[in-house]
Order: sequence, then C-alpha cells, then structure tokens
Amino acid sequence: MQLPRERGPVSRRVLQALTGDRTPGTATAVHELALGPEPMLADADAQLALWTLYELHYRGFDGVQDDLEWDPTVLRLRRTLERRFERELRAVASARLTGPGTESWSEAGTDVGTQLLALSQTGRGPSPAAHLHRHAGREDVVDFLRERSVQQLKESDPQSFVLPRLHGPAKVALAELLYDEFGGGRPERLHQRLYAEAMAGVGLDPTYGAYVDQVSATSLAMANAVSFFGLHRRLAGAAMGHLAVFEATSSVPSRKVAAGMERLGLPDAVAAYFHEHVEADAVHEHLAAHDICGAMVAEDPDQRASVLLGAAVCLHLDEVSAAELMSRWTPTEVAS
Repeated sequence: MQLPRERGPVSRRVLQALTGDRTPGTATAVHELALGPEPMLADADAQLALWTLYELHYRGFDGVQDDLEWDPTVLRLRRTLERRFERELRAVASARLTGPGTESWSEAGTDVGTQLLALSQTGRGPSPAAHLHRHAGREDVVDFLRERSVQQLKESDPQSFVLPRLHGPAKVALAELLYDEFGGGRPERLHQRLYAEAMAGVGLDPTYGAYVDQVSATSLAMANAVSFFGLHRRLAGAAMGHLAVFEATSSVPSRKVAAGMERLGLPDAVAAYFHEHVEADAVHEHLAAHDICGAMVAEDPDQRASVLLGAAVCLHLDEVSAAELMSRWTPTEVAS
C-alpha cells in the first residue's frame, strides 16, 4: 500500500518520520504541532496521522521499513496522538452513559450483555440505512461504500489482537465469532473479500487503503477507535464492548441497505456483503454481548466500565458519521 498524502502539519511530520527524515527535532516538532484547540475527533490531519501509525501494525506501506512498527520515536508520536484521542473518546462516552435517557438501558439488569443490547437500541439521529433502502441514488451507495472502506476492508482484524488476551469462555466465543468473520474456512466468504467485491461492483477500487485520502475525519476516527482498543491490552473490554454494539446495530440496517441496492438494480455482488450480515450479525450480537462481554465481566466485574466505554464510543461515532452522510445526501432535509 502507498503512503497517504498529508493533510496538514501533523500527518506531514508522521510521514517524514516513516520515510527517513530523522533530522534533529522531528519528534519534538510533532509533539508541538500534534493538536490545536479543535477536537481531534473532527481533525482529518490528526486522524490520518494516527491511522498511518496504526497501519504499521497491519499491512504496512511500500517503501517503509518493517522495523519502524516498533521504533521508539514512531511509538512516541503515536502515544502523543493517542493521549488526546483517548481523552476525547472517554468524554463522549461519559456523556452518552450518564446523560438523559440512561434508564432505558442501565436498568436493564445487572447482566452486562443485556445492558449492551438495550444500549444498542438507544441510537438517535438520521439513518443512512433507511435512506439507502428507499431513496438513495447510485452515487449515495458509492459514497457509503467508499467511506466505510477504511474499516470494512480490514473487518475483524483489530479484534483479532484481543484474542490472545482472553481466556476461557470469552476466548472461545471470540474465536467462534472471528471464524465466521474470516469466512468459516472458505476464502471466498471472507467478509473483507465480500466488501471488496461490493466496491468493485459499483466501480470503486477495492484495493486496501485506496480511499484513505478521500474519506472523512470521522471515518478515520471510526477505524482508529477499534485499532486503539484492540492494540492496548488494558482496553480489551472496550474492544469487545465496541464489537458487541457494532454487531447489535448491524443486522436490521444491513437488510435495508441490501434491499436498497437491489432496488437500484446493482450487481448481486454489491448486496451480497450486506445479505451475509443480516443473519450473521443477528447471531453475533448475542455471542459478543453475552458470551464474550458477559464472560469477561463475570470473571472481573471491573471490566464492566471498559466494556461500556467501547459500546458508547461505537454508538457515538456511528451517529456522527450518519449525520455527516445524511447532510451530504439530503442537505435540505437534514437542515430542516
């Protein structure tokens, strides 16, 4: 994969660090320029910088040395960005978990799995799936697939980092879920591959990372959040809480999106990815909420806060992304 194009001073400094610019002061400059007063969650420059650093732990970049994955300077840059990122993620999660309406899920019982499934029903704001189902044109479908590509072309890879950090029932349940996500032993059913085929079906480039220079700060933040949770052992609960809500909010929207693509007469491969997730995620939501998160909290009650953190972050970022997409697709409707 090619390195992305810079979007500002932060990503520029990160790219310099990865391409051999080891001049004195490079790391210091990144620390000084890392973030201004605006929220990092909406800063495309900072999100691209963090995404680039995380990708060293996935597939890497052409012309970038593999050993930079664990280079102390590079890791310091990542940590500088992560500190602000984590503060903002915790802030939005806290607002979600303590604000009005929390009784609709917090009183669902002491079982964290039940709470997660109730929390997943508290989504608010516009629904891209409903729009794609009944009203979207082909250009909206293309936009949707492009924006989601930075996540779905590596679907379930971030959660795989968590597997060796679990044991017992939670480990077995996550392995079962990941086996499905990775095709159930059939390479052609790999969910990442199905998404790539959906992209190709509407004329998009299905190459991993092809649209990183075009997607929004929020799309990058959505991808970065799962990498952040997955790469930190202390946040294994957050990674699984995020997974549980992601799965719980996927099945019904996937059905609507698939129907919308068929309404438009798009190739079967475009809807196939979403058809796959109608049934799979209906099963996975219970597996993730009860068998993974429930088992983690049953063994260590202190994990509940971490699990709920990840769940709330998933809901928040999904809603921000939905609002962005709908503002592009139906600006007059959203404004009213």
